[in-house]
Amino acid sequence: MTAVDPGFSKAADKEARRERLFSRITKADRWFQVLGLSWMTPVLKAAAGDNPKAQMSEIWRLLGVPLLAIAGFLALWAALAPTVQTSLGAIPGPAQVWEEAVNLHEDAVQKGESRAAFEAKVAQLNERREAQGKEPITREYTGAPSYYSQIWTSIRTVFFGFLIASAVAIPLGIAAGLSPMANAALNPIIQIFKPVSPLAWLPIVTMVVSAVYVTNDGMFSKSFLNSAITVTLCSLWPTLINTALGVASIDKDLVNVSKVLKMGTWTKITKLVLPSALPLIFTGLRLSLGVGWMVLIAAEMLAQNPGLGKFVWDEFQNGSSQSLAKIMVAVLTIGIIGFLLDRLMFAIQSLFTFTNHR
Repeated sequence: MTAVDPGFSKAADKEARRERLFSRITKADRWFQVLGLSWMTPVLKAAAGDNPKAQMSEIWRLLGVPLLAIAGFLALWAALAPTVQTSLGAIPGPAQVWEEAVNLHEDAVQKGESRAAFEAKVAQLNERREAQGKEPITREYTGAPSYYSQIWTSIRTVFFGFLIASAVAIPLGIAAGLSPMANAALNPIIQIFKPVSPLAWLPIVTMVVSAVYVTNDGMFSKSFLNSAITVTLCSLWPTLINTALGVASIDKDLVNVSKVLKMGTWTKITKLVLPSALPLIFTGLRLSLGVGWMVLIAAEMLAQNPGLGKFVWDEFQNGSSQSLAKIMVAVLTIGIIGFLLDRLMFAIQSLFTFTNHR
């Protein structure tokens, strides 16, 4: 028998480990792209020794150039902001905006502590009342909402309206894609109502909700429903149109196979239509969520409903020296949340489809 060279064996083991590492990096690359962290792939590959020179070029393109562009934007902002004078003073620069962001965070922490102390006192009061055989009381915290609570209110509202819009748009889109008659019936409605601004919908929605939702003790407040329904009316169209397009674009051979197999309508939709149309359906959902987020901010500003839109309007009306900086913090918050919502939908899309769209 020929003895195996120990050096060769170690080299083979090292190469095998290296191949497994590269395989894991390649698998992780899909999720890095979903999360907007595609620059992580060349960083990990360079650390693993895979052509460091080529990987550095990719790192520069995917991370260095964007960071340089952001730095250039911040420098231009800092240089030009003091030259623009408004009724509230000069436009705040990045440093002032960051300072107000820190102040909003500290204020939110203080308000959270005040709310927790209030709820603790109510809980203690109810314990004493129960010990005395009395009914517990319910008291709502009436303090001003924190910046974080207004963010959470807007996120809850947009998702509620978006889910209603999806529940309406996807079935209608499937019907329009499968049936020329349904498509002919829905097309004029889509063309008429798709361009309507949320500012036109909001007064109608407000009056209808006030007339129909007459209780004050319901699960949802009227202001919440006004904003959510406005989001629904403005955001369902991209999903409806893309769903109809996706269903209508199904391979005709697959449709013929379903006829040969004598598939029922429900089986045809679940086994054939939805899997084939999912990429375009998710494209519509991503567009709808983005539209809904923009619509919500406008609706909250106009109707003075709780949320980030109301925060912006209140600061505009406040007219203090810090108001502009706070408004710019809100603008950046709105943009970052919009980006994260899109990444969330793309992550969900990646779980259900094999699309390569970014």
